[in-house]
Amino acid sequence: MDTTLLIFLLVVVVLFVIGFLLLRHYEKQNNNAARRLKLAAQPYAFIGPVLILLLLAFGWPLINSFIMAFQNYKLTAPNAIRFNGLDNFQKLFDDSDIWLIITNSFVYVIVSVLGQFLLGMILALALRRKFRGRGVYQALVFLPWAFSAFVIGLIFRWSFNGEYGVINDLLVKMGLITEKIAWLGTPGLSLLVVILAMIWMGVPFFAIMILAALQSIPADVYEAADMDGCGPIRRYFAITLPYIKPTIIMTLLLRTIWIFNSFDLIVVITGGGPANFSQTLPSYMYTKAFSSYDFGLAAALGVLLIVILGVYAVFFLRVTKYNKAGDF
Repeated sequence: MDTTLLIFLLVVVVLFVIGFLLLRHYEKQNNNAARRLKLAAQPYAFIGPVLILLLLAFGWPLINSFIMAFQNYKLTAPNAIRFNGLDNFQKLFDDSDIWLIITNSFVYVIVSVLGQFLLGMILALALRRKFRGRGVYQALVFLPWAFSAFVIGLIFRWSFNGEYGVINDLLVKMGLITEKIAWLGTPGLSLLVVILAMIWMGVPFFAIMILAALQSIPADVYEAADMDGCGPIRRYFAITLPYIKPTIIMTLLLRTIWIFNSFDLIVVITGGGPANFSQTLPSYMYTKAFSSYDFGLAAALGVLLIVILGVYAVFFLRVTKYNKAGDF
């Protein structure tokens, strides 16, 4: 068994033993205190097994990743694994492509999230109204969310193929272009294709979440607004948005984190090319781990991602005042 995992398991066991011994001590000293302590400890006893599984599934790999970030950990040299301090981070920022990759990451996330949010909001507002065949239309609209990223990646990879892709064929027949475009081999266009794929895949998520929030708004609020002569635009900004603000904040937060961490579409559609012009931090981490087999450098990239997303989450929740969202 891995030494790190063994130490981690030992710490978990020791903590539970200490808790059990403290409970026994209070039970001997004071029955009332012990009874109160048992009642207070009951919820933790119920979630204890799940907590242990979560710690094993996520806690130990996370700790191991932090350790590898400060090691020379290459699978091509298993006998040369050693601690190297901040060498991995120095090597990371000495890479000539790292700022291009960081810029790609932010462009990819910002454009994808904004596109998904705006289209999802429009879709949710449209589906809120009752019309004939709404159920069938909802099923078709939400279909992309049921596909795996691998399948969506293949669809867009073949559709935007420069030689025999359907997109070039349609654009030529419509007279919009005269020559075929190498979408996946042109800097700038390759990242655009991945962004379009991500937007297409993520719009149903925003639509579902916002539609559920819209349907929870009391109808009498809108009736009172109509009686007061409130127009549709003012009604939207004065009633609809304040009611669904908590949902919007949370979906934006979660979707930003998910997209920032995603790499599957990039790997399937472009492979990070050409020359890293469609590479993002997670896909670059995947490349370093499973192409160069440099797990130490990949772990350093993972630590950088954790720091970026942690700072973003705290800053976003503070700026949007999530704890006050929904107060009227």
